[in-house]
Amino acid sequence: MSFESLGLSAPVLQAVADKGYTEPTPIQEKAIPIVLMGRDVLGCAQTGTGKTASFVLPMIDILAEGRAKSRMPRTLILEPTRELAAQVAENFEIYGKNHKLNMALLIGGVSFPDQERALERGADVLIATPGRLLDHVERGGILLNDVKILVIDEADRMLDMGFIPDVERIVGLLSPMRQTLFFSATMPPEIRRLADRFLSNPKEVTVSPPASAGTNIVQGLAIVPEDEKREALRGLIKSQDVKNAIVFCNRKRDVVTLLGSLKKHGFNAGALHGDMSQPARMETLERFKQGEIQILVASDVAARGLDIVDMSHVFNFDVPFSPEDYVHRIGRTGRAGKTGHSFTLASPSEGDLVQAIEKLIGTTIPRIEVAGLVTTDFEASDGRRRGRGRGRGGRSGDKPRGPRREAKEPREHHERKPRPPAEPHAEARAELHEPREHASRERAPREQAPREQRPREHKPREHAPREHGPREHRAEQHRPQRERKSDHRPERRERRHEGRDEPAPVGLGDHVPAFLARSSR
Repeated sequence: MSFESLGLSAPVLQAVADKGYTEPTPIQEKAIPIVLMGRDVLGCAQTGTGKTASFVLPMIDILAEGRAKSRMPRTLILEPTRELAAQVAENFEIYGKNHKLNMALLIGGVSFPDQERALERGADVLIATPGRLLDHVERGGILLNDVKILVIDEADRMLDMGFIPDVERIVGLLSPMRQTLFFSATMPPEIRRLADRFLSNPKEVTVSPPASAGTNIVQGLAIVPEDEKREALRGLIKSQDVKNAIVFCNRKRDVVTLLGSLKKHGFNAGALHGDMSQPARMETLERFKQGEIQILVASDVAARGLDIVDMSHVFNFDVPFSPEDYVHRIGRTGRAGKTGHSFTLASPSEGDLVQAIEKLIGTTIPRIEVAGLVTTDFEASDGRRRGRGRGRGGRSGDKPRGPRREAKEPREHHERKPRPPAEPHAEARAELHEPREHASRERAPREQAPREQRPREHKPREHAPREHGPREHRAEQHRPQRERKSDHRPERRERRHEGRDEPAPVGLGDHVPAFLARSSR
């Protein structure tokens, strides 16, 4: 089947022909007509089968009519990594060169003002990573209610990277009247549930078993000690006809270490990992595509979707922790129907990881030998997966534990050490710094008569009280409160208990409750 039979327009066909493609891949052959019909698509195909062109080509034809408004994109493509987003943008430039479409790329590591200017011009196609897109939404610089086509690419990778909550939030900002294209290399149950939520009556397109390795990739596995992996890698590179290659490591710090080792032995190598700035990552990737760098030492940021022309080899310096990552790593070679080579270096303690990979791909990876090195076999498994550098004894380099030391004798059996002689003049200093007791402590407490034995004398008033003047009134206010309140207290107590047989209580004050004032008879 040719591209002409898929229903694409003449400008798009001309761009495809200029690229050098004559026949569509299976995923393109099945997906492009369905996208042109306006239906939702659930696409599952292994990496390297042309999933990007299966939605880019029909989108260009759909966007040929109409024009985007400022800050209101017409289509949205979500990618998990910056490299994938930049690669999709390159495909739009190649296939859409005969159309006047505005495109905006929102990824991290690029200044906000440049991206905001691209949004203000109006974006027919918006390609973004979830995090940076939400940054623009929170700033109020973009509206998503006019998006007619949504593409969620590499959904399983977004699940691994923890982007699904961001994707759900973005989908909630879109209009429900849209076309959704959902693509993934693998289809685990979590991705299936997300597809059921995002898609409406989708057409499922599957061209190969999920998570299967390409049949045109020659695989090999070498089991060598952990401390001999660098030598084994150099031996494999020298023994192979390597045009260009990616060497994958599990950790970013191992990327830097391995890069220094390769450069030290005269290899033309570069590095690519997540801690690099975006300009440096793009520059390194472009130099690798142009052939200026032969060997690219990378983390898993380069394991998804990168399309390198005629890449001959992939080396796994570390066995990936996730079996799916193995499929994506080796999928960087053997693309577009060409033959590729993939070699993996495994330590004796990584048998469980290799077994999980072989179970996923449904075949056994052929064992190979490295010239000059003695290959070993996997250690006995205890059913638990371990990361690189962890064996039975824990971390690599740990020394075996010796016999347990005998228990120490109880402390009371040890001889007490003699107390060192006191420092001269210490007693004098102690007396100097000893706090003095307050003088009031030496005095005996003053004996006070009970309150009832010292009744306060009250002189009866001989004349009626007169009105106080200003000075006399102020003097009355400044009298002690206790003295003012106690002027008529005895009389008030006598009036309160008038007519009762029991004597009035003395010494408890006016606030005595009634049940305490009664005598018990």
